[in-house]
This record gives sequence, C-alpha cells and structure tokens, in this order.
Amino acid sequence: MTKYAPLTEFLQQQPVNRLAVTFAELESLLGFALPPSARKHRAWWANNPASHVNAAAWHEAGFQSQEVDMEGEKLMFVKLNSNDQAPRKRDHPLFGCMKGMIWIDPTLDLTAPIYTDEEMDEFIDAKFRLINSLPR
Repeated sequence: MTKYAPLTEFLQQQPVNRLAVTFAELESLLGFALPPSARKHRAWWANNPASHVNAAAWHEAGFQSQEVDMEGEKLMFVKLNSNDQAPRKRDHPLFGCMKGMIWIDPTLDLTAPIYTDEEMDEFIDAKFRLINSLPR
C-alpha cells in the first residue's frame, strides 16, 4: 500500500468519466503536501505508472491525468477508455515537458536568412580550402 492509496480509493468511487481537481484538494485528500516537483515539473503528472508511484495510483483506479495547469494548480482526471477522453492517447511521455522553458523574442524574424549569398559562398570556399589543406 503506497502513500497515494487514498487517491486510488477516491477515484475508484467516482461515478464520472472526468473529474477536475486542484492540487490543494489532492493534498487534503492525501493528508500531506505534494512534493515540490509536482508544482515545478510537468513530468510529475505524466501517465507512466512504471516509474511514478503517483501515476500508478490513478492508473490503478482506471484514470489518467490530463489538462494539467501548473500555474493554476489544477488538473483533470479522465477515465481510461471513456468516450470523454481527450484524443491525446499516443503522445510520447516526454511530449510537452519543455513547455514554457524557451522564450523567443517576438521581434525576431525566424525566417530571415542568417547569411547573404556572398557570405555563404565565402564560408563554403573557406571550408573547402581547409579540407584540401589537410594531409591525406
């Protein structure tokens, strides 16, 4: 029996296919605070029961986590194989783990060429000369 057993029991008693919960509600149900990683890392909420004891708890009850809102500290538990299940069954477990980690300046034109044609010609010529100068 794991420390997340109360969550399993709670979810098994739910007659609904989708259940919205807050992190605070989970902490109240469990009787202890969620680990800091639950609030910092989206991967903590991954549906991987083989490597996450918390995920094993909701999978044992027939649910999976979805729509995790880290900022709002809430998520949705959805019954496995229910008709209400969001169509994201085949995402890789790492899908979305870097969300929010990179910021690109909105004034940066990502389609603009880095080099002019002349600069690229010089670059290629220099590489060609370097390769040909190496001993064979």
